[in-house]
Amino acid sequence: MWIRNCWYVIAWEHEIPAEGMFTRRVLDEPILVYRTAGGGLVAMLDRCCHRQAPLSRGRREGDCVRCGYHGLKFDAAGICVEAPGLASIPVKTRVPTYPVVSHNRWVFVWMGDPALADPALLPDNFSCDHPDWSYKPGYVHYDTPYLLVCDNLLDFSHLSYVHESTLGGSTAIAQAIPRIEAIPRGIRVTRHVPDVAPSPFWKSFQSFDRNVDRYFVYDFVLPGTLLMQSGGAPVGQAEGDLRGGVQLHSCQTLTPETETTTHYFFQQSHRSSIDDPAVTEAIYRGLVTAFEEDREMITAQHRNIDPEEPMLLLAMDQALVRYRRLLQQAVDQERDPRATARAAA
Repeated sequence: MWIRNCWYVIAWEHEIPAEGMFTRRVLDEPILVYRTAGGGLVAMLDRCCHRQAPLSRGRREGDCVRCGYHGLKFDAAGICVEAPGLASIPVKTRVPTYPVVSHNRWVFVWMGDPALADPALLPDNFSCDHPDWSYKPGYVHYDTPYLLVCDNLLDFSHLSYVHESTLGGSTAIAQAIPRIEAIPRGIRVTRHVPDVAPSPFWKSFQSFDRNVDRYFVYDFVLPGTLLMQSGGAPVGQAEGDLRGGVQLHSCQTLTPETETTTHYFFQQSHRSSIDDPAVTEAIYRGLVTAFEEDREMITAQHRNIDPEEPMLLLAMDQALVRYRRLLQQAVDQERDPRATARAAA
């Protein structure tokens, strides 16, 4: 269940070389990305229209790409400008291109109608490129459908068990009842966890002398992006006083590779006023360890699912149920805009 008229992250900005080419599959389509001489980005189908060879197996020639199989040369608009051995080039000799933008160090492609590509729909991943925040970028590949990973992010009660020795550290997280609110193109989930021991993850980069009050506040927006404020302060401190506490901002996004595989781009930022590379590295390593715990569990879940047996929905599934409903509405709108308008009337 995918929507196409939206922005998907295809890469971190640093993954796209100044010269050469980069390729990654999105919504089961191979996409080629490269930079022009002027620094702009080009995204085109990584499939020659002639014999369907990967264009990424060819070479760059200025702002053009030459297929490495029979030598057809395509410009940045996907139009064939040279075809060895042909006196004239058929008009249909071209490959599709996609709107592509770099936004706060994430490179996004628009997989639907190019006329609808709206920069206003880009997520507010501000901490990926903000002087007040520091982080190390991450990427994980999942051999599971992306909606299972969405489900995982929408229900943080799993932190108490999957991440008992890393991000969690307390069963109180699962016991805390989240507040769920509707926001444009998504939902907001707020969870407060008072008077608990600092998680092993926090202890890896900071020391504590008493329990803390923790919080998680995140927006989860279409097509699968989490933007989260999280942290906490020692018990007994006035609200807003974060001395001796933790303040983090995280940007995580999911991009379907195929129906059963997923790209996961992530970061968790700390305040740049903590000018210590060891803290940045400890946070990154902690996330990598925890996200491997997620991947192992979700992969085992995926292999264990009986497609003929529906899952039992419980109270903690409220956020993921609401998000899946929102996603289904977006899919239905793309398939038949008139039917959706009639249903709303």
